[in-house]
Amino acid sequence: MLTTNTRIHDLLEATGLLEERQLKNLLAEARENGTAICATILKGSELKEEKLLEKLAETMALPFQRLKEVEVENGVLEMLPTKAIFQYNVIPLAHEEGCLKVATSDPFIHGLVDALRLAAECRIRLVICPSEDISTAAKKFYGVGAETLDRMMQDGAIDLEDDDNLLKQDLSELDQEASVVKFVNQIIWEAYNDRATDIHIEPMEMDLRIRYRVDGVLHETPMPPQLKRFQSSVISRIKVMANMDIAEKRLPQDGRISVRIRGAEIDVRVSTMPTVYGESVSLRLLMRGGGLVTMADLGLNDHDSAILKKMITRPHGILLVTGPTGSGKSTSLYAWLHTINSVDKRIMSAEDPIEYEMAGVNQVQMRPEIGLTFANTLRTFLRQDPDVIMVGEIRDKETAEISIRAALTGHLVFSTIHTNDSASTITRLLDMGIEPFLVASSVEGIVAQRLVRGLCKACRQPVELDEAFLKEHNFPIERLANEGPIYEAVGCDECRGNGYKGRTGIFEILHVTDEIRPLVIAHASAAEIKNRALEHCNMKTLRDDGWDKVLAGTTTIDEILRVTEDDDYDEE
Repeated sequence: MLTTNTRIHDLLEATGLLEERQLKNLLAEARENGTAICATILKGSELKEEKLLEKLAETMALPFQRLKEVEVENGVLEMLPTKAIFQYNVIPLAHEEGCLKVATSDPFIHGLVDALRLAAECRIRLVICPSEDISTAAKKFYGVGAETLDRMMQDGAIDLEDDDNLLKQDLSELDQEASVVKFVNQIIWEAYNDRATDIHIEPMEMDLRIRYRVDGVLHETPMPPQLKRFQSSVISRIKVMANMDIAEKRLPQDGRISVRIRGAEIDVRVSTMPTVYGESVSLRLLMRGGGLVTMADLGLNDHDSAILKKMITRPHGILLVTGPTGSGKSTSLYAWLHTINSVDKRIMSAEDPIEYEMAGVNQVQMRPEIGLTFANTLRTFLRQDPDVIMVGEIRDKETAEISIRAALTGHLVFSTIHTNDSASTITRLLDMGIEPFLVASSVEGIVAQRLVRGLCKACRQPVELDEAFLKEHNFPIERLANEGPIYEAVGCDECRGNGYKGRTGIFEILHVTDEIRPLVIAHASAAEIKNRALEHCNMKTLRDDGWDKVLAGTTTIDEILRVTEDDDYDEE
């Protein structure tokens, strides 16, 4: 028999990868602990899984195959029950001449072939394949949490025909329902493993769509087709975890969940919104204490970094950061505070919400329902003897006026505002009703920023692009000879096939100097201010900074074109 101890020992010995004594010790450890043999060998040695499995396949006269591009017919997938797929970590690949080819990462699992033969009711032919490939394929073909949903279907623990009534009558039973709990945990676990910042659970007419936002881009996650039937149960479980009212489905709600994954503390902000086909749920994952970055991590070039450090160490004035939602504005604010945070500075911040807790900073969570707004909090801050004030966002004239008053009375103020570029921020403040001379005398600098995905350095490849295409987008072709090449995204195991890993910022810093202030007082247009800054203040536009990142091999041209607009310096 294949799985007898002597046979297993002989096969592993024949690979020539392990010494006799080491092999005996590892096999004894696997028997004693009841662990999988291949997993025990990989853990107790320095072998790479692919090398071990390739040699093992050669010794056992079995095919070795990677599953990166494999496509499997639906009929083949249904030949094995979902429970067997996840219990044995296998994937059916093809059904040919009455024999089912099944990929496995451990052919030594006791009773594996017999169990699969009984389940499929046909002969089994094993194919050796790395475990990561099988896990990825299982998620792709069956969906996240397929085994859990399959158990829920079989157990009948939830009344599918009258799910809403069950939730109203027996909340405690739902809270303790292991399958629902496990499925929701799997959703959050997969998001964490994929480095996702957001999870969106969106009810559609015929299915329940779940998408993860990874490096700023949404990706749909494969889900079992029967998930729609458990929509109310899954959403209600999340609302229970976030201390929301599960009976209220007509109004939006907000809540918070604290979870621990691999020792990391994670805050999950939960928001629900009623839609046509049920409640849509958005979860924002925040690493508690582990998400703070420094100025060096932002992606600033040396010139911009020097200007910004000069601005954030001034005794007074306003420094604004602008950009769309998800462009890293809060991250920049925290980086600035982290840089200047010291025992001789009293720093106070008004935030909604508090995304990261910082030691030494007095952080206040806004609560508009009881009157704790940005404007009211700022008024109180001025009586608290602060040196530095951070305002989460300038949303209205009142908040802007108080921030300017704070800057004019000797305080350094950091805040965010929503505009497309740095020059537009000045016209935005003027449109709010702020007097031009107040803006000119209080605003020291404006930072516009975007986030772009960084290339995976393990798989990026040089690419030659059409010169006409580069000229169309004003790419500095003349710099390619000395600074190139341009890289493109490819995709590998390290970046999970995306070609990108992590994000970096691109910046446009407008330093409000004596060259700019007369234009502000004259109520000049954003185009005039931008042109003056480009000509006299050495300002780089977002796209110009993006081209620098492309030439440095940090990101791709596609990413820069995705997040920036063509630079237009001419007055309309």
